[in-house]
Amino acid sequence: MEENSDKTIKFIHLLLPIIVLGLLIVYGLILMPRVFNKPAFPLEIVFLLATVFSVGHLMFIGFKWKTIQDAIVYKLSKGFPAVLILFAIGLVIGTWIISGTIPMLIYYGIKLIDPTYMYVLAFIIPVIFSTLTGTSWGSVGTIGTVIIGIAATADANLGITAGAIIGGAYFGDKMSPLSDTTNLASLAVDVPLYDHIRSMMYTTLPSAIISMILFFILGFVYPPTTNTAQVVETASTIEALEAMFNFNLFLFIPPLIVLYGSIKRKATLPTLLASSIVACILALLFQNFGITNVMETLKGGFNTDMVIWMTDIPEQLNELFNRGGLYELNEVIVFTLMALTFIGTLDVTDAMPKIVNRIFSFTKTKTAVILASLVSTAFTNAITSNQSATSFIIGDAFKKRYDKFGISRKVLSRSIEDYGTMIESIIPWHATSLFMVATLGVSFADYWHWQLLSLINIIIAPLIAILGIGCFYKKKKKSDE
Repeated sequence: MEENSDKTIKFIHLLLPIIVLGLLIVYGLILMPRVFNKPAFPLEIVFLLATVFSVGHLMFIGFKWKTIQDAIVYKLSKGFPAVLILFAIGLVIGTWIISGTIPMLIYYGIKLIDPTYMYVLAFIIPVIFSTLTGTSWGSVGTIGTVIIGIAATADANLGITAGAIIGGAYFGDKMSPLSDTTNLASLAVDVPLYDHIRSMMYTTLPSAIISMILFFILGFVYPPTTNTAQVVETASTIEALEAMFNFNLFLFIPPLIVLYGSIKRKATLPTLLASSIVACILALLFQNFGITNVMETLKGGFNTDMVIWMTDIPEQLNELFNRGGLYELNEVIVFTLMALTFIGTLDVTDAMPKIVNRIFSFTKTKTAVILASLVSTAFTNAITSNQSATSFIIGDAFKKRYDKFGISRKVLSRSIEDYGTMIESIIPWHATSLFMVATLGVSFADYWHWQLLSLINIIIAPLIAILGIGCFYKKKKKSDE
């Protein structure tokens, strides 16, 4: 059978794989746990089943397996660098623990941070870190784990703390010129990077300011319930940290390597690996762990059982430190591969751009076009679980429509991030949510409604489009010239 051509592919054939995935998500992730009181379907299996249907459907309408396989392999090859970074983040977490870096930051954090301002600091610190590093996941996986550890020892609300950490990390990721999603969004619609960042300030800065004020207030509404027993527990935690690790200024080197690499625009993967290698050396030089413990940490993560000179370790330190290693994010990695495989099958027919163009052909005003791009971005990211793919799909689908209506493309690049990058952590089946839960140890149900930055941004982004603020209608012609 000859390969099908674009002209012979009916719209329903483009839509069917998306419909099947949507049905699987609704039934497996929503109805099963919430209506039938059964365990939810594994997310990886949901995408695997959708992929099986999509492949079978493509072969049914005339595409050969070789064509489908090539599309899948190409998509996996494009996403594989991100998979390697996920492996590297697991190594960083484990080695930063065994070297004493994370324990030292927690140790001094417990002593220096006023629990009353825990939530606002949990927002501000990741803002700084992720702006310098350009990575939300890396920020949560490093400084975020430190803050959540301090919050646990202060008996703070971990849901609020996690929401603040994630929001702060995503602010920096969205506004940093070092961020991959920021660069991709500007690249996808042919907008200069710093024009894109300045455009995002219209939505992100107000959202961040409001969030910061609310987190400050929450420190008094939901204050850490520190009491005599908690003071004793905190003291025992500090004593345990002192007994487990030896602290000195050299332990700041691993995070400084990450900061330096990001500021100097060094490649992310080599930078993370260099930080891990240095952390391993520091563990051998300054801690009471041998080469065997370091190797075990690289593979399966740190475990407090390695601290053989102590018999009584606080449970919260067990929960905080027993993590990291090559397999730390295996669930997220497997899901990412399944999601990329499914997206690869959609690319065979260019399904997503065609669907978006067809559905939103009714838009007749500037405001309607912007709102349509926001909605379609959210839909595409939620379905594909991939912001990189979303940027190019929505960019290709809408940039000519923006040109037609005289809207600056930097509004489109901003919209792609407002309802793409920013909503990832509040979609329960998204790879980002899985990562946050796995890394911080706080359930999605506990943190999502406290991820104030994204929730507020969801309101502000369409609001300024309706009001015409920051839409650059009058400036478009001049900037294009």
